[in-house]
Amino acid sequence: MLLTVGAGLRLPAAETAVSWYRDVTPIFKRACNGCHNPNKLKGEVDTSSYAGFLKPGKHGPNWIAGDAEKSLVLEQVRGAEPDMPKEGDPLTEAEVALIARWIREGAKDDTPADAGPRRPSSPPAYATPPVTTALAVSPDGRWLAASGYHEVFLMDAASLETRERLLGDSPRLEALSFSPDSRRLAVSGGAPAQFGEIQVWETGTNRLEHAWRLTGDSLFGISWSPDGARLAFGGADKSVRVIEAGDGREVMKFDNHSDWVLRTAWVSDGRRLLSASRDRALKLIQVPDGQFIDDINKLLEPAISMTRHPKEEWAVYGGADGGLRVYRAKENQERTAGNNDVNLVREFERQPGAVSAVAFSPDGTLLAAGGVGGEVRVYKTADGARAATLSGHDGAVFAIAFSADGHGVITGGFDGLLRRFDPVTGALQAVWIPVALTGKPGVVQR
Repeated sequence: MLLTVGAGLRLPAAETAVSWYRDVTPIFKRACNGCHNPNKLKGEVDTSSYAGFLKPGKHGPNWIAGDAEKSLVLEQVRGAEPDMPKEGDPLTEAEVALIARWIREGAKDDTPADAGPRRPSSPPAYATPPVTTALAVSPDGRWLAASGYHEVFLMDAASLETRERLLGDSPRLEALSFSPDSRRLAVSGGAPAQFGEIQVWETGTNRLEHAWRLTGDSLFGISWSPDGARLAFGGADKSVRVIEAGDGREVMKFDNHSDWVLRTAWVSDGRRLLSASRDRALKLIQVPDGQFIDDINKLLEPAISMTRHPKEEWAVYGGADGGLRVYRAKENQERTAGNNDVNLVREFERQPGAVSAVAFSPDGTLLAAGGVGGEVRVYKTADGARAATLSGHDGAVFAIAFSADGHGVITGGFDGLLRRFDPVTGALQAVWIPVALTGKPGVVQR
């Protein structure tokens, strides 16, 4: 029997023991794991797993089984102005009482042996088309990659037929990026509030080269350095990281954002990096020392999509309020007390909803943007004029990618259908599903 208290917190009845896995873990996920996980051990405390929480922190054991009053964790979270959590809302009285009761009852571990997402033993079966959250086209034009559930669909870009299904641990894939030489595919994603993962696949052999669980929450916006040696990505922990693509060694961690970091893009010299966050900032970072250079934009709305121009040192971002703007990727030191938007190159017409995907054509002459409004608009980069409107999507568009020759633009989103359009005329060239549905083949219609 469960009793509901406050904002949805479900307390076990008196005759039922408090569960670490069902009752305590959700509290820690919300309030504690962001700062206390294997990759960010504040006070040397890890609340993300029972094994981690069992280890004493900097100030000693986190709890004493059977004795709640002498347990350090309760000293930290109790009171009108508790020491923890440092950020966000404090724990409610009901949540504190639940943790205390768990300790008094012996602080037992009941984590299931198969808890947490893991790689499926066989490719998932789909009754309906899987939502597409990410797309990427290889620079050599050979491959098209699209996200699925726990997997990447690797397709022949010419025939649009799925050649391989790349299965991994992460149930949700947030971003895909091919290396500059097209030989590797990087994936960022994870399981929300459980882990963030980076995968690197060899496209020639379809072999999983690396899989690194690096954080306690999802990872976003992965991008390759121009020389193909490093990977940059953002996270729900508000950080930007750069790792070596060969061994996963962290070479930079940047913590100056105040909200989720959803996109990254390298400046062409490979020494500077752009990051886009829900805190409204596009930040320019010096990679060798992790030094913050400047916000390149005026802080107007949450930045939820971003990419760099293929030839100019420009970045375009799409906002949560429908804004679409191109900025120079340089310091913004010429701004005055009036907060002038000096790096702004062009502002496009406001979009019908949040802009969750943007992409430049390979030559940079066209810009495509789509999102909650369910349509994709293609613009001429030179003057901002609309070149085409790509319609027919049933729901939001989450991903856009141009073909390597620039003659097609591929879209994906909520309805799970992939579509290829002529970016100049707006004509629909093909629509298909990258995977068979309950025994039916993924038909390509041209």
